[in-house]
Amino acid sequence: MDHGRHYFPEGYAPALDLRHTQQAIKTLKDCFQQQLGALLNLTRVSAPLFVTQSSGLNDDLSGVERKVCFEMKDLPDEELQVVQSLAKWKRMALGRYRYPVGEGIYTDMNAIRRDEETDNLHSIYVDQWDWEKVISRDQRSLDYLKKTVNRIHSAVMEAEVVLHSRYPVLQPRLPAEVYFVTSGELESRYPDLTPAQREEAITKEHKAVFVMQIGGALKDGKPHGDRAPDYDDWSLNGDLLYFLPELNRAIEISSMGVRVDAASMYSQLMSAGAMDRLSRPFHQMVYHDQLPLTIGGGIGQSRLCMLLLRKAHIGEVQCSIWPEEARKLFEDRGVMLL
Repeated sequence: MDHGRHYFPEGYAPALDLRHTQQAIKTLKDCFQQQLGALLNLTRVSAPLFVTQSSGLNDDLSGVERKVCFEMKDLPDEELQVVQSLAKWKRMALGRYRYPVGEGIYTDMNAIRRDEETDNLHSIYVDQWDWEKVISRDQRSLDYLKKTVNRIHSAVMEAEVVLHSRYPVLQPRLPAEVYFVTSGELESRYPDLTPAQREEAITKEHKAVFVMQIGGALKDGKPHGDRAPDYDDWSLNGDLLYFLPELNRAIEISSMGVRVDAASMYSQLMSAGAMDRLSRPFHQMVYHDQLPLTIGGGIGQSRLCMLLLRKAHIGEVQCSIWPEEARKLFEDRGVMLL
């Protein structure tokens, strides 16, 4: 049943009740992050909830989202911003912590995106595993990107197996392999569809898809999706999508990629009309090759819980603020939004 942006799918019934869902969330998170760390050679570290505006470390997302800002007594002239993601901070941290090639970090990232329009998949509260790994110059390639995606998919599948062993109702249903496709190939295959519709079509067909090369202009002159110009290399990035039967649609689990080097950052800042950022500390360090080359991304914790625990609304697996009509829509059908 449609109810604005929030809707209750016809015939939906949760596979697990509220208490078992909470227990399963912990099982899933413990298993997945252990597998992620082992498969990608990552160490867990602590992460900031806020950064200074002048550092340039906050993620600008598509460039129009308002940050949550405040001041502290010790820095009255400095604006502090609640993070929107840790894409830049992680790379700075790897440089400061002097991680060698082949090793990296992951962290629990909590963010507030105040301008997010909430629906079954979106919340103003963001919880994800942010990770970053030092790579060599010759690993800045699509081949290395694909290998990394396959390892993340392996960690997702392992979590699915563990959940099934504890909750037999959660029968494994993920495909064994991820299907890789570029945004340009999707445009050629579905020229009459929007980028979002292309993702839906390809994910319904292959169930697990990694759409590559997002940010640069396609043949029609528009990008497949908005990407900040100063962290992912638009030729070496992508989104990991899975098909969620409960909503009969694609669900994005991860956005990730090889990070910009000096040349790609300069080119992308030019393309985006954002050369003013080049004066910020982070951008100066990238431009002068003072930071390690890295690959990294974010993996949505609540999104992964929705996928593996078979939920129809993100509010079933995380606490946030929802429109009262959305909360009532689900509670009238016996499903509580947290």
